Amino acid sequence: MVRDAYLFLVPLAASAALVFWLGLWPFAFLLLLLGLFVIYFFRDPDRIVPQDPSVIVSPADGKVVGVKDTGEGKRVSIFLSIFDVHVNRAPIAGEIIRREHRPGRFKLAFSDDASVENEQVVFTIAGARPLTFSLIAGLVARRIVPWKGIGDIVDKGDRLGLIRFGSRADIYCPSDCEVLVSAGDRVRGGSSVIARWIDLE
Repeated sequence: MVRDAYLFLVPLAASAALVFWLGLWPFAFLLLLLGLFVIYFFRDPDRIVPQDPSVIVSPADGKVVGVKDTGEGKRVSIFLSIFDVHVNRAPIAGEIIRREHRPGRFKLAFSDDASVENEQVVFTIAGARPLTFSLIAGLVARRIVPWKGIGDIVDKGDRLGLIRFGSRADIYCPSDCEVLVSAGDRVRGGSSVIARWIDLE
């Protein structure tokens, strides 16, 4: 469980204890159920990360909702429901050379317009080849919490940040990548291979 969970758990536990003391047991039970959901939402399981340097792993858990040609490659879009793990991970190893916050709207995360219009944080990692991806807020998700910044060195699969309560991740695969997923596929952050660099061993 990530530390951010305590921002919600402590007030919920205090409220549940107070409501229980006042004898309002049904409301205390509801608060406890909400606390259990917070623990579930902020879970942070370990993952087995592929070590092949030619593969790119998913930055997030969720469902692939689109693979779109951008003219310079393909954009793979992954939608995270409130039931998915929301810890985001590095898709490749390298140095973070960009972390840009873009203010925006909070449209439905599975909408194609979300890639352009929604609140997001854009990362670029310079590995064997540079790779850019975005963590995007959605209708429910209102805060992106990055844990890494410019100049940090990350391994593939390292934890990069968190998007609270439903979101989206877009990864921009250049033309020298072969995308290996399609719309409808389920992926897991840090372990599912979504693309492969062509001619990179």
